[in-house]
Amino acid sequence: MTNAALYSAPVEEMPKMGIEPEVAYQIVKDETYPQTQPKLNLATFVTTYMDDYATKLMNEAVNVNYIDQTEYPRVAVMCGRCINIIANLWNTPEKSEWKAGAVGIGSSEACMLGGVAALLRWKAKCKAEGKSCSKPNLVTSTAFQVVWEKFCQLWDVEMRTVPISLEHPTLCAEEAIKMCDQNTICIVPVVGVTWTGLNDDVEELDKQLDKFNAKTGYNIPIHVDAASGGFILPFIKPEYKWDFRLKWVWSISTSGHKYGLVYPGLGWVVWRDKKYLPEQMAFSVNYLGANITQVGLNFSRPAAQILGQYYNFIRYGFEGYKQVQSASMDIAKYCHEKIGKMKCFTNYSNSVDNPLFIWYMDKEYDKTAKWTLYDLQAALQQSGWMVPAYTMPKSMEDMVVMRVVVRQGMTKDMADMLLGDIENAVKEFEKLKYPTASRLTYEKREKQFGKVFTH
Repeated sequence: MTNAALYSAPVEEMPKMGIEPEVAYQIVKDETYPQTQPKLNLATFVTTYMDDYATKLMNEAVNVNYIDQTEYPRVAVMCGRCINIIANLWNTPEKSEWKAGAVGIGSSEACMLGGVAALLRWKAKCKAEGKSCSKPNLVTSTAFQVVWEKFCQLWDVEMRTVPISLEHPTLCAEEAIKMCDQNTICIVPVVGVTWTGLNDDVEELDKQLDKFNAKTGYNIPIHVDAASGGFILPFIKPEYKWDFRLKWVWSISTSGHKYGLVYPGLGWVVWRDKKYLPEQMAFSVNYLGANITQVGLNFSRPAAQILGQYYNFIRYGFEGYKQVQSASMDIAKYCHEKIGKMKCFTNYSNSVDNPLFIWYMDKEYDKTAKWTLYDLQAALQQSGWMVPAYTMPKSMEDMVVMRVVVRQGMTKDMADMLLGDIENAVKEFEKLKYPTASRLTYEKREKQFGKVFTH
């Protein structure tokens, strides 16, 4: 028998001989011990809790490949049902039995598919009109998800960004329209902005765009990046118009492994109608026993997450999802209120649109503080919490903020523990006689560049 205590984990080369499975398991398991516990990771949007039956169901399907639809045809049926359910949550006008949509590894792939569809539609329109297809562009705010930068670089699309600020914390519809021209493939507002938790005003954008399209004849559509908000708004604010109830919303993407409540990785994209999904995005193969047609950037993908999503829809139902999301919202609002009352902090927004929010150092307090939010992040990490401090996107990159993301599994008791740890850390910081290394770094930058940084 191998003595696990004397065995070093391989770093560069595969070991020559194998070892007992229980020993290999323990070595890998031990490697994970220093990590933050998933429940205390308030940086991630990704689901860290599912019930025992969901976990059992997904574990039993860990060896199932979704793309093998001849071998596992019922998985494809359940995937189609999930797309139907999501499309109807978003008030699809499509009447066909199976709605136009696709599954992805995450919201990033779903965004990519929405972007590619918009690009191909634009190219087809240009060719039909005898125009050049050489300079496509996309309009969004500076608070975009990184996937849109990837999309624009990989598909050679110019990214035009509308700056956000404290005065204009979300995408300004008027400024977005000003950036549009005949080469704009789509405008991308975000529902549940990763940086701030706020929602772009899609309804106002739709109104402005309708006037612009009527005037120019460009027919520029909207793709809503609803990675977080797509599974929040239908349940807690169904009257809010952001989805297919709006004329120019032609596609929407979301993350099933965020507020869809499924373990990673899972994303969904739905089109307003099949006519908005270009035919050339569907690829067929016949080497799996039948002719299989698929829309996606990836081919093979796990089926377990699809089963987990369908299970959740059955398990929770609409009212169950509403209860889970409402609880997360209530806890987020509770934390938002408590942190906003601390003299050292200022909330970025007075409202909480989704179960996450950000704050920054109060400007007056900051003038004499000997610490920064990076110090607070480090202090909280010592207690197991992962609460990220980061700089805001371009146009606000001098501002440092902290963010809390509340997900299923976060309780009010945990929130009280977090708030207590924040208060205790601040008390210790206020006893400091000298500035921290983090603070000195920022003071040096302020002197060098003549800027006032909010820590």
